[in-house]
Amino acid sequence: MQPLKYLGGYPPEVQARVRELIAQDRLGTVLSAKYADAHAVRNDGQLYTYVQALKDRHMRKAAPLGKVVFDGKLQVMKHALGTHTTISRVHGGRLKASREIRIASVFRDAPADFLRMIVVHELAHMKEAEHNKAFYQLCTHMEPDYHQLEFDLRLYLTHLDAMREQVRSD
Repeated sequence: MQPLKYLGGYPPEVQARVRELIAQDRLGTVLSAKYADAHAVRNDGQLYTYVQALKDRHMRKAAPLGKVVFDGKLQVMKHALGTHTTISRVHGGRLKASREIRIASVFRDAPADFLRMIVVHELAHMKEAEHNKAFYQLCTHMEPDYHQLEFDLRLYLTHLDAMREQVRSD
């Protein structure tokens, strides 16, 4: 029995139900029914506009974004679905900070709700570095269904893994 790496912290009965859906080849169908809406964000320019709109709506006073891109090098397997960085440079005797958000390329084809969830997560890190109570309060302020979306995203990633495994075994 393969471990469900994205669901490791969840109760055994939840994991058993997910394994059952995988065995019945129904996990993808369940997720597709719940998250049928695709997004129109196809490139880095559109992603920047999308992220900036969410930031302007919920975090107007936060520092400006320097760069937002889809990143094919982010490894979903190592739990890096997105990153946020602040790069400081000396520019004419002044210290300039540029904030970057990188989103794993898997979100280019993911349902719209999952892209929004990961963007909210990375934006929240602009104010809260740690995954603490304040961080999750900010996430749920920007996306009230944040926790459900996070769980369902874990199911989606589990489904993608199961599909890859099935292709390998065929």
